[in-house]
Amino acid sequence: MKPFFMKALSVVALGCALVSPSFADEPIVIKFSHVVASDTPKGKGADLFKKLAEEKFPGRVKVETYPNSSLYGDGKEMEALLTGNVQMLAPSLAKFSKYQKKIQIFDLPFLFEDIAAVEKFQISDKGKELLNSMRDKGIIGLAYWNNDVKHMSANKPLRKPSDARGLKFRVQASDVLDAQFKRLTAIPRKMAFAEVYQGLQSGVVDGTENPYSNVYSQKMHEVQKYITETGHAPLGYMVITSDKFWSGLPDDIRKGLEEILADVTVKVNQEAQALNQREKDRIIKAGTTEILTLTDAEKDEWRKAMVPVWKKFEGEIGTDLIEAAQKSNN
Repeated sequence: MKPFFMKALSVVALGCALVSPSFADEPIVIKFSHVVASDTPKGKGADLFKKLAEEKFPGRVKVETYPNSSLYGDGKEMEALLTGNVQMLAPSLAKFSKYQKKIQIFDLPFLFEDIAAVEKFQISDKGKELLNSMRDKGIIGLAYWNNDVKHMSANKPLRKPSDARGLKFRVQASDVLDAQFKRLTAIPRKMAFAEVYQGLQSGVVDGTENPYSNVYSQKMHEVQKYITETGHAPLGYMVITSDKFWSGLPDDIRKGLEEILADVTVKVNQEAQALNQREKDRIIKAGTTEILTLTDAEKDEWRKAMVPVWKKFEGEIGTDLIEAAQKSNN
């Protein structure tokens, strides 16, 4: 038995020697899945990350991008990350309440005055802490990408909070967004992003909230008569990976990808505002949607109507975070 056993070990060792080099020669494949079009800030960011990563690590890193829910949609992408079927995502910040309640701060309506205040908070110590707040769930936050601010749209003018009464609004799977529309005595309907155009077209929902780039790229302006420039909250994304995947990368690759992401993040956030302005101009040119601008008094009325939503989630988010966010407005 002993000679046979030794012979078997020799065969296994020979097999490993033959197979291992081929594995070592294989590039690290990073599947980057997202649910929006390639010509949105998130889509452009994913493509730029692919370009720079493959240039920096030729033959060692291969990035595959999957836009428009072509690989995984809203409901499946987080599961895919945690099971290793994708390696990077950039979900909307509204998607993380299941994993970390504090991230709901970005959904609180009218908390941030503008996107500059959002970005100021994100680079603060409190903002950076949120990136690392889901490690116990196996998730690492790598960066914040922003797509400017959200505006409400509907097939009737929304000038006062009471104008939303009884309307059905598409929302992401977020308790804060659900409460936001219920506070307006509207009806929130959770719906995957890929289904929104059809939902608006068929009347399953009457309105939604999005930045201009999402409205234009998904052709929502073709089925929405009015957009009210509420600018009530950011539509931000957190670029994430799994702790298992990220920790398993060679040190030089992990450090290089972190540097690339830092550069891409600056470009994404700079481009987002310019892109949203261009898409707003295209919507105006299309002539299918009227854009309504609120007066300061009207906007104050919306803000006062939404303060109870802040109070409702204060315990889950933390007063320290809400206060830090408000300081970012200065």
